[in-house]
Amino acid sequence: MFMTDIRIPKAYRVVGDSLIEELKSRAILLKHIKSGARIAILSNEDTNKVFHIAFRTPPTDSTGVAHILEHSVLCGSRDFPVKDPFVELVKGSLNTFLNAMTYSDKTVYPVASCNDADFQNLMHIYLDAVFYPNIYKHKEIFLQEGWHYEMDQPDGELKYNGVVYNEMKGAFSSPEQILFRKITETLFPDTTYGVESGGDPKNIPDLTYEDFLDFHRKYYHPSNAWIYLYGDMDVEEKLDFMDREYLSDFDEAPIDSRIRMQDGFKEMHRVEAPYAISAEESTENNTYLSYNMVIGTSLDRELYLAMQVLEYVLMSSPGAVLKKALIESGIGQDVFGEFDNGILQPYMSIIVKNAKTSDKDRFLQVIRDTLTRLVEEGIPKRSLKAAVNYYEFKYREGDFGRYPAGLMYGLQMMDSWLYDENQPFIHIQAGDTFEKLKKLTDTDYFETLVQRWLLDNTHSSLLVLYPEKGLNEAEEARVAAVLAEKKEAMGAAGRKAVCEACQQLKTYQEAPDRKEDIEKIPVLKISDIEKNCRPFHNREISAKTMPILCHGIETRGIAYTKLLFDMGQVCYADVPYAGLLAMLLGNLNTEDHSYTELSDNMNIATGGITAAISLYPEYQGGGRFKVMFEVSMKSLENKVDEGMAIIKEILCQSRFSDTTRIKELIGQIKSRLEMMMNGNGHTVAVNRANSYQSAAALYKEAEEGIEYYRFIEKLHSHFDEMKETIAEKLEETAALIFRKEQMMADYTGLSDAARLLGSSLERLAEGLGKRYGQTGGKDRSDRKEPAGEDMNWPEGLKEAFEAMRKRKSEAFITSGTVQYNACVGDFLSAGHDYHGALNILKVIMSYDYLWNNIRVKGGAYGCMCGFASGGSGYFTSYRDPHLAETYKIYENAADYVRHFDADERTMRKYIIGAFSGVDIPLNASAAGTRSLNAWMTKTPIEFIQKNRDEMLSANVDTIRSLAGIVESVTRSGLRCAVGSASAIEANKDMFEHVETLIK
Repeated sequence: MFMTDIRIPKAYRVVGDSLIEELKSRAILLKHIKSGARIAILSNEDTNKVFHIAFRTPPTDSTGVAHILEHSVLCGSRDFPVKDPFVELVKGSLNTFLNAMTYSDKTVYPVASCNDADFQNLMHIYLDAVFYPNIYKHKEIFLQEGWHYEMDQPDGELKYNGVVYNEMKGAFSSPEQILFRKITETLFPDTTYGVESGGDPKNIPDLTYEDFLDFHRKYYHPSNAWIYLYGDMDVEEKLDFMDREYLSDFDEAPIDSRIRMQDGFKEMHRVEAPYAISAEESTENNTYLSYNMVIGTSLDRELYLAMQVLEYVLMSSPGAVLKKALIESGIGQDVFGEFDNGILQPYMSIIVKNAKTSDKDRFLQVIRDTLTRLVEEGIPKRSLKAAVNYYEFKYREGDFGRYPAGLMYGLQMMDSWLYDENQPFIHIQAGDTFEKLKKLTDTDYFETLVQRWLLDNTHSSLLVLYPEKGLNEAEEARVAAVLAEKKEAMGAAGRKAVCEACQQLKTYQEAPDRKEDIEKIPVLKISDIEKNCRPFHNREISAKTMPILCHGIETRGIAYTKLLFDMGQVCYADVPYAGLLAMLLGNLNTEDHSYTELSDNMNIATGGITAAISLYPEYQGGGRFKVMFEVSMKSLENKVDEGMAIIKEILCQSRFSDTTRIKELIGQIKSRLEMMMNGNGHTVAVNRANSYQSAAALYKEAEEGIEYYRFIEKLHSHFDEMKETIAEKLEETAALIFRKEQMMADYTGLSDAARLLGSSLERLAEGLGKRYGQTGGKDRSDRKEPAGEDMNWPEGLKEAFEAMRKRKSEAFITSGTVQYNACVGDFLSAGHDYHGALNILKVIMSYDYLWNNIRVKGGAYGCMCGFASGGSGYFTSYRDPHLAETYKIYENAADYVRHFDADERTMRKYIIGAFSGVDIPLNASAAGTRSLNAWMTKTPIEFIQKNRDEMLSANVDTIRSLAGIVESVTRSGLRCAVGSASAIEANKDMFEHVETLIK
């Protein structure tokens, strides 16, 4: 039902008013008459309300001014003068999203909440922050968030520090980040897209405080604002509030923030640039080759979607035709594509990783030859139809994981609205465009696009990003020399002034906010929190061949189906092969189809079929866990049989003897693992450290962590001599896993699962029996418990874990320039019990103690901690300039908890903030997964309710009583750091083992 009774206040002029059937929303476009602000509204019945205010912020250099300002405006404002209202909101809001983002041409401040009062508070604080920030009163905000000189004493070492400075040092440690930065630099040398809006660490120290303030004065005005409201709310009330409190303060002003178009090139630009690798990494076959083309504008709604489809067909699907040609040419080990349509002039990139610099011309030739052939012979029509269906399914499903749907719609609207204020809805109102593209797949439309934009387009570049050892060391030496020169030039008086400024900044950071200022930020009541936990939706039924676990949840006609196979038969030594198997399935030829045909069939019949290994530790710890090999599918309910037939083909007919294809995929897997480790050092460090104390974590290491990467590295390096063994092990591992007596099904939806799945499951069970028989392991068909109930450790895990437990601390050197510092501990083993208030402690530690010490004072970009009901706790930092200092902060955390103090209002704030992380709105798929997790880990609803009750009744004494738990984590001695060679070498005595991560 659409809301039709919306009254628009007189302060606004209605520009447009329509219905978007696909989103079940009324779409209203307004202009604030006095200030010139633009407002777009999607009014609907979604209780997860979203607000954002965005500004067009085109930088002219790479000092990161837009990014630093994004951080800084959230550090206190006129109505909310505390030093960090953003953190106060995180501590005490029921928000479902709270953040701010700097893009290449805009800065967006979005919030979301299901609670009406909370949503109003979030809107108020964000509007106050952007229009009336305290940056003009406190230079310390700029110094803290941007950059400052740091020197402890006049004869000490002069350094740079700052949150954004360190964040971008971390970003520029990733080769892929450098690659994409260089791509836009080569394509847009004369526009804002040619500079780094986030800030280049080399240029950030060039930003002055005055230039920083001028940027805010110029762009943070309602005339340069794009405001968005989404969901079930009193629209009139919100519009009145914005007009009364903020927009009416301003008169419309002529602000020139237009995004200039880059003129096309007469010929392709060629650029070569280095990126840093560690001393132990090889320069051989380690170059990135990237061919890049600018394609139209993002205001072309048809081209916007058509090029996504074309990129998928050419580069991203498992059987992508251009990707296949490049892999088969032997130019590189990994090939991937990128189509960025979130800027005025979208671009496509064709990228090969692990190539030779000398292959750059052959790289171009393969691309041109393949594309020319496709134009002449035609792109496979079935592949085009499959790609259109792939994107249409995603569009109509509207599943954005943990992110509110309204947030994602609002951000997508900016892809057009920012460049034409009368066209905010063209990309979210895509039903007609999909229908048109379906018809165009039967014409030469897509071949014409290839000819025009990919073959004849001279607005293009060839980028060669080659590896160079010692590059980071040279840059560190350059910065040190510059700072030494600056220090010398300062003279004694200047050095003293720097030390005094550092002390002033520290004093500002450590000064407590005034109680009356803190109380200006509204806090909800405990009564605003639902007292009862959400139920689980679990019902087991018996089909003819296996049990089916059903989750009766409304899914709008989509069936979410999983097949789970108990992996208890797989010994620990073969776990990496199971991990490899999960990554290969669906990407190999079968007896009936090539992997390209298989991919097309999947995309036509389903919304995706994936395989993964899931660990389910028993909720009360004790080292017991289940491991399941899971094959997941989402499809329309009338397509379930087709989808299940494809799963049967994948499981029963995949050709593990095709070692040529397996070699290609292992190269890609190695590449993607390296990308993951470069960008997620904190996750890598926590998971690795956990493997010192948890057999389940060690198992996880073997199927997706550093141990798995080492396994893939070995297969890749010695593939030719191992290929027959690899094929045999994959066949053996599949035979151990894919046995009908070890299988259960899982279904989320409202249909009769036995009717929907029964016959397909029978055919699958029959097919598995024919392919794998009863080979491998003992026959478990006579066991009485359901599949997955046996929690005995796999063969060999006990011995491996005993060996791993002797390892207490490790450090892994990367080519980066910042650290990710983790420590872990098992508080159940230390004699402590899990308590629901640990969810509150997580908020207190992450956004008070750790935030103030590691981020605010230390300059790290992130810091966090967590405590699982199974006993595992962790502390970690993210893009951290420090190492030893951070571990010292961890060690002192328990003392902070022992002496924790808070008044009733502050304690209530922490409780509410903790529930923000507990009561995350769940879409149908996520709700089904939550119920499955509870079933597999044997978590009773009473345990969830008990934790909730403990959170609701927690007080200061409760938090203090958790100090022992914190101490058991931070003083366990179990630590893992991932970071720079210089920091790790300087602190190598802290670790029993040091090695290079990527060699």
